[in-house]
Amino acid sequence: MASKRSSFKIILGSSSVARRRILAEMGYEFTIVTADIDEKGIRKETPEELVMALAEAKADAILSKLQIKDYLAEDLPPTLLITADTVVVYKGTIREKPSSEEEAREFVKGYSGSHGGVVGSVLVTNLKTGTRKGGWERAEVYFYDIPDEVIDNMIEEGISLNVAGGLMLEHPLTLPFVESVVGSTDCVMGLSKALTESLIQEAL
Repeated sequence: MASKRSSFKIILGSSSVARRRILAEMGYEFTIVTADIDEKGIRKETPEELVMALAEAKADAILSKLQIKDYLAEDLPPTLLITADTVVVYKGTIREKPSSEEEAREFVKGYSGSHGGVVGSVLVTNLKTGTRKGGWERAEVYFYDIPDEVIDNMIEEGISLNVAGGLMLEHPLTLPFVESVVGSTDCVMGLSKALTESLIQEAL
């Protein structure tokens, strides 16, 4: 991994703790630049189109912050900007981050004894060449019954308010009630390792 790290640099365009952890687990060093966009202002027909559009909007917002000329010099290694987005799909309805505690509670109650789909996108932009490669992945999460007091604790801790569909798979309050995941858990957590690795190679 050391040679790969020395041949290019990475900027992660996300404030997500889970995404940072996943990218670090992949062996990459990176800096972080966040995008300030109105996610609710971007609407698409399908969850796949939506997560791709949001990842692209985040990349565009970050590019407008950066001095791109600083990344173009021939003697510099390429810099790759990675942006991503995730939504939950429950009974055909797209769910983003809950807008209130009441909505978060409604979301989590719905998963109890049921399941939800997760659609996650990854977009890799090569700042030196302008090459942009993206894709999406889907997973399904099946839950046991979640007691009301556990849901109350989730809401009180605020863990459900900052994640797509109010669903934080890796949290200790959530994990005991996950029956199974069909697909990759890292996709559910916000950044598919396999997809990210593939897109990095394509963008170089």
